[in-house]
Amino acid sequence: MSAELTYKLDNNEIIVPCKGTMIIGRDKTSDVILRDTLVSRNHAMIRLLGDSYYFVDSGSSNGSHINGKRITLPTRLNNGDIIKLGDTELHFEQQGSNDQFTDSLSFQETVVVTRPDIRSITVLVADIRDFTTISEQTPILTLTKVMTEWFQQTTEVIIKNKGVVDKFIGDCVFARWDSDTDELGVLNNVLATITQIHQLTDNISEEYSELFRPLRIGAGIHSGKASVGIGADNTALGDTVNTAFRLESASKELVCDIVMSKDCYQLLPPQHWEHKEQIIQVKGREAPVSVIGLKFDQLNKL
Repeated sequence: MSAELTYKLDNNEIIVPCKGTMIIGRDKTSDVILRDTLVSRNHAMIRLLGDSYYFVDSGSSNGSHINGKRITLPTRLNNGDIIKLGDTELHFEQQGSNDQFTDSLSFQETVVVTRPDIRSITVLVADIRDFTTISEQTPILTLTKVMTEWFQQTTEVIIKNKGVVDKFIGDCVFARWDSDTDELGVLNNVLATITQIHQLTDNISEEYSELFRPLRIGAGIHSGKASVGIGADNTALGDTVNTAFRLESASKELVCDIVMSKDCYQLLPPQHWEHKEQIIQVKGREAPVSVIGLKFDQLNKL
């Protein structure tokens, strides 16, 4: 899917095709250079994840607005969005290849066929604990810089470990791996991912002493069938995804860092999970779920 930014410069319309990563700001090295004193030198970034572009404010002095609303967290861009940086408006347009489709056949009779893409996937949901309290007590500029770094580094870790960032939801990241083959290899990649996210979260907390309290994360890991490629953002849907989110929430109640379902932990040698299993009830499921709870310092032993 191609995308572009359009803005005015000296009464001329400038059109810039979007690429995988592009920097917007006053600095001459930026991909989109804005002559606006209200725009920071490195004001923001647009990044492609899957088929979607995300806008990320880089901790700018005057902030960024999308469709009139100030944003502090990475935000998925939709066709027609208006980005305002300082006094400059940029129009985002993203068109799919189907928009250019023409056909000499009559459109009077159209057959619509839905072919769901059902796959076995492993889902990781990682969430920053007590983020509401932290955001209320931390200066907005610091919070924006912190979350920009967290999302950027988390994305890099997931991709490096062969995963896909499905989406960001507030202070939470939802990632997935295809696990039709080599389930243990996939699980090892997921465990490496959450270990590295934990490490980078600690590093960011140490870097920003202005934080109300150090950042901590909790995670849920679950495997199963899901429908993939749904909607404009090509997300995954189904009980597998819902359960992973519920397991992340359960980690708070079980006073642990990670909750992993039996579909995953049974792939590990028995000595790592025997006598550690717990049966919990999760919202939205009639049948209880067998899980194990882990602390981050236990991951190195798996």
